Amino acid sequence: MIVVATEDFEVYHGVVNELRDRGTEFTTIEPGDEWPEDAAIAVIAAGERVELPDGVPVVQADPEEPRRAVEAVMATLRGEGGRTVVGIDPGERPGVAVLHGETVVAAFQVPAAKAAEVVAREVEDAVEPVVRIGDGARLVGSRLIDDIEGVPIELVDETGTTPYLGTGARGMGDVLAAVNIARLEGEEIQSRDIDPTAGELQRIKDRSRKESDTNRAIGDALARRVAVGELTVEEALARHREGES
Repeated sequence: MIVVATEDFEVYHGVVNELRDRGTEFTTIEPGDEWPEDAAIAVIAAGERVELPDGVPVVQADPEEPRRAVEAVMATLRGEGGRTVVGIDPGERPGVAVLHGETVVAAFQVPAAKAAEVVAREVEDAVEPVVRIGDGARLVGSRLIDDIEGVPIELVDETGTTPYLGTGARGMGDVLAAVNIARLEGEEIQSRDIDPTAGELQRIKDRSRKESDTNRAIGDALARRVAVGELTVEEALARHREGES
């Protein structure tokens, strides 16, 4: 049994909500109350002094990071943390899934520019984490590989990782694909040099036309710089207005 034993309202509220969201069985007590006989682990506030039963491990929760505390609880109850693996299904809004061992502990779908920030936060303090990224969406994927720092990255063949989505599951495909990608071993990679195809450059130019106030597209040179991550579309449009092509 997970026991939340704290007088800190923020910690109590955050941890209890996280546990409820996961459908996890738990109980709460006031510090000083009698402990349940089946207590398996305790959650208290960071720096709080609570008298614990012999042999009951404790997780100290930061009121700003209740999810991390709950993840630590779940890892302890499994007997080992397992390796932290982050799977990424690349695209303009990549799906990102975080696994501890075989358990999915977090999932996100964020703009590509924010994905590296999410990864950095999720692997912080993890032991031997790894990021596995699908080999599709080549241009976005290569930029993500360059943006992610301080953690090994594996390039995974993402063929067959996007599941069939039934009724009510629309929008979940990228995240579920990221889960599948996380479970596949890939080839370790430091960077991925991509020579943009004519079709990829045209898609960037088409996008720039849609975002332009004057309905004008950037030229090949600027589109190529966008493709390799040197410029955003917005920056390329600004340069285009100044006369670059």
